[in-house]
Amino acid sequence: MKISSQFATSLDSPKHIAISETLGYDRAWLHDTPQQSPDLWMTLALAAERTDRIGLGPGVLVPALRHPMANAAATATLDALAPGRVAVAFGTGFSGARSMGANASTWSYTRDYIRVFRDLLRGETVEWAGGRMRMLHPAGFAPPRPITVPIAISALGPKGLAVSKELGDGLFTVNGETDFATEFSWAALSVHGTVLAEGEALDSPRVRAAAGPGNALAYHTTYEFGGDVTALPAGQVWLDRINETPSNERHLAIHDQHLIGLSKADQAAWAAGSWSAIPNTTLTGSKAKLTEQLNAIAEQGITEIIYQPTGPDIPHELEAFIDAARAVTTGDQA
Repeated sequence: MKISSQFATSLDSPKHIAISETLGYDRAWLHDTPQQSPDLWMTLALAAERTDRIGLGPGVLVPALRHPMANAAATATLDALAPGRVAVAFGTGFSGARSMGANASTWSYTRDYIRVFRDLLRGETVEWAGGRMRMLHPAGFAPPRPITVPIAISALGPKGLAVSKELGDGLFTVNGETDFATEFSWAALSVHGTVLAEGEALDSPRVRAAAGPGNALAYHTTYEFGGDVTALPAGQVWLDRINETPSNERHLAIHDQHLIGLSKADQAAWAAGSWSAIPNTTLTGSKAKLTEQLNAIAEQGITEIIYQPTGPDIPHELEAFIDAARAVTTGDQA
């Protein structure tokens, strides 16, 4: 199982990706979240200049944010800077769309977008929005076509799964969803959490910073996908704080600090005991416990584990996680 890192794109992401490479991570993914992050592609380009080996890519691109030619040209540029190291993941849009008051893209639209994106990189002439286009980049402006990069698609339901099988090279999934992993030769799973020190409490300030944002993700996704937030620990407290915001701006309250820190609603829920959900919403525990969980994940067909660290000490989180993850590949769980 490959061990990758993922970051909520920040001005420090190039430095953190370079640290990931030094620690032995196989790939680094960055979020496509312009509402809270610096530009994804500029940041990946800076990371390419600072690294030599580690794979790089957006995880995940949101079709509604850019014209397919813009993403194709950006992918080509990154491939020129880091040849053979680029992978791309697509999704319909969660925080990258909903946090700006937009709906996620339909799977029909996403399918057409990915098909056009892939065909552009092949050098083909494609139809989009009533016009015909192709990459016209001459030598020195992009690598020659075809440009081949692996594409993973983030999908949970049957429509997304069908698109993943038709157009994707792999599956990109989150929140422990591994039901379809064995149907793909490349199945990546994004996880959050932290390695606990001996005797460290789940509600400690360090765990709050390192695992709290990943735990809050469960509340954000449950709400956005129509689930019962009140079934989660302190879910009613979280919901009450969210409902204090007018409905036309409620998405701003939900996604504030998304996978970076804790919003006001997340903080209120934490104080009321949402931290007790951490063992179920994140990979958090002792090194031995995490290794055990990662072994179980590998047995479910996941071929790439993607760890997103949060908190004030990203290098420590990266080092502690890969130390636990390496025991999966070596069989050393001592």
